[in-house]
Amino acid sequence: MATFLYRLGRLTFRRRWLVTFLWVAVLGAVGFGAATAPAASDDSNSMPGIESQRAFDLMEQRFPGSAADGANARIVFVAPDGQKITTAGHRATIDHLVDQVGHGSQVASAVSPFQAGAISKDATTAYATVTYKVTADDLTDAGKNALEDAMAQARDAGLTVEVGGTALQTQPAAGGSAEAIGIAIAALVLIMTFGSLAAAGLPLLTAILGVGVSMAAIMALASALGLSATTGTLATMLGLACGIDYALFIVSRYREERAKGHPAQEAAALATGTAGSAVVFAGLTVVIALAGLSVVGIPMLTKMGLAAAGAVVVCVLIALTLVPAVLGFWPNAVLSRKTRRSSRVQEAVGTNGGTRWARFVLRRPVPVLLASVAGLGALALPVMDLQLGMPGAEAKPTSTTERRAYDALADGFGPGFNGPLTIVVDAKEAAEPKAAVKSIEEKIGATDGIVSVSPARFNTGGDTAVFSATPSTAPTSEQTKDLVKHIRAERPGTETATGAEFEVTGSTAMNIDVAQKTQDALIPYLVVVVGLAILLLMVVFRSVLVPVKAAVGFLLSVLAALGSVVAVFQWGWGAGLLGVETTGPIMSMMPIFLVGIVFGLAMDYEVFLVARMREAHVHGDSPHQAVVTGFRYSARVVVAAALIMMAVFSGFIGAGESMIKMIGFGLAIAVLFDAFVVRMAFVPAVLALLGKAAWWMPGWLDKILPRVDVEGEALGRPAVAAPTVDEGRERETARV
Repeated sequence: MATFLYRLGRLTFRRRWLVTFLWVAVLGAVGFGAATAPAASDDSNSMPGIESQRAFDLMEQRFPGSAADGANARIVFVAPDGQKITTAGHRATIDHLVDQVGHGSQVASAVSPFQAGAISKDATTAYATVTYKVTADDLTDAGKNALEDAMAQARDAGLTVEVGGTALQTQPAAGGSAEAIGIAIAALVLIMTFGSLAAAGLPLLTAILGVGVSMAAIMALASALGLSATTGTLATMLGLACGIDYALFIVSRYREERAKGHPAQEAAALATGTAGSAVVFAGLTVVIALAGLSVVGIPMLTKMGLAAAGAVVVCVLIALTLVPAVLGFWPNAVLSRKTRRSSRVQEAVGTNGGTRWARFVLRRPVPVLLASVAGLGALALPVMDLQLGMPGAEAKPTSTTERRAYDALADGFGPGFNGPLTIVVDAKEAAEPKAAVKSIEEKIGATDGIVSVSPARFNTGGDTAVFSATPSTAPTSEQTKDLVKHIRAERPGTETATGAEFEVTGSTAMNIDVAQKTQDALIPYLVVVVGLAILLLMVVFRSVLVPVKAAVGFLLSVLAALGSVVAVFQWGWGAGLLGVETTGPIMSMMPIFLVGIVFGLAMDYEVFLVARMREAHVHGDSPHQAVVTGFRYSARVVVAAALIMMAVFSGFIGAGESMIKMIGFGLAIAVLFDAFVVRMAFVPAVLALLGKAAWWMPGWLDKILPRVDVEGEALGRPAVAAPTVDEGRERETARV
């Protein structure tokens, strides 16, 4: 492996114009494909294998055309204090608004609350329903403005008017200015790490190119592969993160080889052969984690994972080919100013902060190990109270009209009104379909926790019916979850008595089912991903205990991060500091996202840090000295990479949406725990206690596993390679 990558780095350095041209051509080709490709259809919402999806599919089959995907708006009216919404003046205002909105060219229907009976018992709140002929994305600005203008007129008449639904729904945005600050901090960290603008800009430049190639390829293939507009979200995030990391490690190793006196071409080849080998296997662990998302069985997650895995592969290829090629154009620009000004490109790497910290841990391995495990274990305790769900309008800031509409409806009609259950009855086998549906309707209506049921609506064939059941509790509450489970648990007796079958669906039931499915898939996902990663790390490190240690450390960091998310976003500890206005269940996909993304980044840091220790051990260092050597050369770069990721992820905390805040906080805190507690404290403490046993592997297993020369033992490592003509010129250039 090291020899092949050494030759590849040498070749790309010498053929830098060709390599650069090929990557630019690839970007142009996929960009042209993305520009000319047909728009992708957003069909990623299917959730196979859950009851609510089966019920939804049955509705589409038995009620053809009823599952329209047009935009909708629920306009909520609240009368001033002490007044009724049914007074003549307020009624005229509402009727005028409904009539005005209903004349829009894109409006399919507009139903007045007085026509539909959508008035609260105390007559203080009412709502009108507007449905559109087009989707929310296709709704014109004129259509949106007409709705907003009509609402403004009603507000001027004295009513409180808010709107929910999809017509004017605000889309989640990233951190805005906060995210820009995060990227600026990342650039500052690179400059401080390298002491060179060129060295800081190179990882950013190549990472952006990699993300461009990946995203253009996803857009070009979206229609053919059934990808949706959201598929590239994870690919962009990880493409940028891994792209910066991988280029960072190649450039850092190149600078180190130059400091040892190697000419530029030889240094680029050695950097690609050593750090490049670590990049390959770090990339493989990330690909394993992302491809493993298919275990969950949710098509959207599977597509997002595979697309992101493809983006990581692109990052690896760019790090191994384009980075050495760019170094060929400016071989000295990435060096520090001090090195460039010196007469010889050579400087010894002596004692630094990484060395001092490693020696501190080696002298006190037991206290450091106990402190790191105890601290992360304590932070992980809130995971035991983890509640999963899909936050809706109730999680939006109170500054949004959707949130205010949600609260008004909950106050006027009860907390369960915002998340009714949809009951789909299949009475095809029943002797008396209408009587069977009536019995089921009465049975569910009499269930504790159900405040009302709507009249059943039959299909044209008369064999299938649909009705709604409104819970007394909020859609995201544990009581509603228990209610759905109770209705389903009591179902067999009801179906036997009536001869008809029924299933529970609707957005509330769908969210409950998805949360349960992701929770059930978490353990199998961890087993598959961690198991394959341990096997891969055994091949890399020729050790049994080092991969196991890496897996245990990862589990500690990810559980501590998830526990912190629960403490802040579910329990509300410190929520105000992050601008979180409403606490509640954790997003269903959050544990899977956190495990997949953090696992990839954690294995990056593990491979880059421990591979350097393994390299030192292979070349003669004692186990303890190998730890010191690994920290001397890699600690600063690993810390810099972690700070960059934390800065980028922390930018999402500045978003207005609670869900985006949760993702940003979870990822940033996970990187903090993994890089600074696990890799900097837990790992050296464990290696200090294991000693030589850390690098032990049974003979029979050593014979079975393939050998890959990650540490570059086959490269020979001469002090300074014999220069070629070109390299001789490079040495002269280095003195300028």
